[in-house]
Amino acid sequence: MFELKRLSEEAIPAALDKALRYRLLNEPAEAESICHDVLEIEPDNQEALVMLLLALTDQLGRGYAVGVTQAQEVLDRLHDEYEKAYYAGIICERRAKAQLRQQYPGAGYDAYEFLREGMSWFEKAEALRPPKNDDAILHWNTCARIIMGNQLGPRMEEKVEVQLE
Repeated sequence: MFELKRLSEEAIPAALDKALRYRLLNEPAEAESICHDVLEIEPDNQEALVMLLLALTDQLGRGYAVGVTQAQEVLDRLHDEYEKAYYAGIICERRAKAQLRQQYPGAGYDAYEFLREGMSWFEKAEALRPPKNDDAILHWNTCARIIMGNQLGPRMEEKVEVQLE
């Protein structure tokens, strides 16, 4: 086993910039690792928590050993109610996209449910949003377009009638 080396507090801003760059380069595991290093020094660093949540959800459905539970745990550590609602929507939207990429039987139904849940979170975030911030609206529209463009819908409820003799 290795003992991980600690960052210096002064290096945190540069480390977070590097984590963002790794996310933009589609290297979410590297960004995740950097966020964990930052959070070892500053466990309540909200910027690092948001970056970690995004890095985790970047990995959904791509063969990485990342679960939604990890992203949910990070979400619970956010302080701002707008951010909690907004990023809950992001988790749902990204789960839906991961379902669609996997194309297993019933993936479209699962994706629809995640997208609708995400839209609900984005509506909550919209009501809490700061001035001049329409990010929740943009994501709500994205979810709606994915549903319409892929002709997604809810599962049909099957009625099972039991015949008694």
